[in-house]
Amino acid sequence: MPSDERLPPYGQGTWGMGERRSRRAAEVAALRHGLDLGIELIDTAEMYGNGGAEEVVGEAVAGRRHDVYLVSKVFPHNAGRLDAIRACEASLRRLATDYLDLYLLHWRGSTPLDETLEAFEALRKDGKIRRFGVSNFDPGDMSELWSSDAGRQAATNQVLYNLTRRGVEFDLLPWCAQRGLPVMAYSPIEQGRLLKDPVLRGVAERHGATPAQIALAWVLRHHGVCAIPKAATPEHVEENHAALNIRLSGEDLAELDTRFPPPERATPLEIL
Repeated sequence: MPSDERLPPYGQGTWGMGERRSRRAAEVAALRHGLDLGIELIDTAEMYGNGGAEEVVGEAVAGRRHDVYLVSKVFPHNAGRLDAIRACEASLRRLATDYLDLYLLHWRGSTPLDETLEAFEALRKDGKIRRFGVSNFDPGDMSELWSSDAGRQAATNQVLYNLTRRGVEFDLLPWCAQRGLPVMAYSPIEQGRLLKDPVLRGVAERHGATPAQIALAWVLRHHGVCAIPKAATPEHVEENHAALNIRLSGEDLAELDTRFPPPERATPLEIL
């Protein structure tokens, strides 16, 4: 990150967790298994499960908070000067912790950025967050953010990025790379929708891997990009984690580029 602090390059996402009580034990077990494998980063948000995902994370990290790089996000309608502070404090209660490693504005809303940044800075000074950043910001949003000293303290931009959503490669990834700003890629396997693709399956067969592992390895090959796939079972966590050991060849990358072409022009930022 711009501060020379390290952002873990791989983490566990929690989108969809905390929505059903019957799944809670399995979700907690999955997150704990990821920690056992050395996956430090867990990403969540007050939006996920209306706070339920944060409660799942809180249970999973109990007794090992210092092993975790914990990220959460604030709703745009909670991003005002005082509302963001209250929202963060509510997230901390659900997570059963007294600080976040990274706190993000989930997407751009009507609240002026200056107000949100003022709240983030107050939270940082109070020790409730260590760093702050943004999510779903396009290049125009990032330029506006970067126009102030406070905005240039942002640590990351979390965006949708995978083989089928490559628009950020044209302008946003280069913009962030030029400023040493890491990007967090959410939904790196497109919520499973691309896993039946025959080209992706063919590359996976060459590596003795699964299509999901190849899709993750493709995202992880980018310097400065952190991937945060969700896995709701220990077995799925292990499958995703194995992608860290896959190195794609030039032939693999050429095939994937032909099937999933890189962008040739600027396109609106995609959001899920």
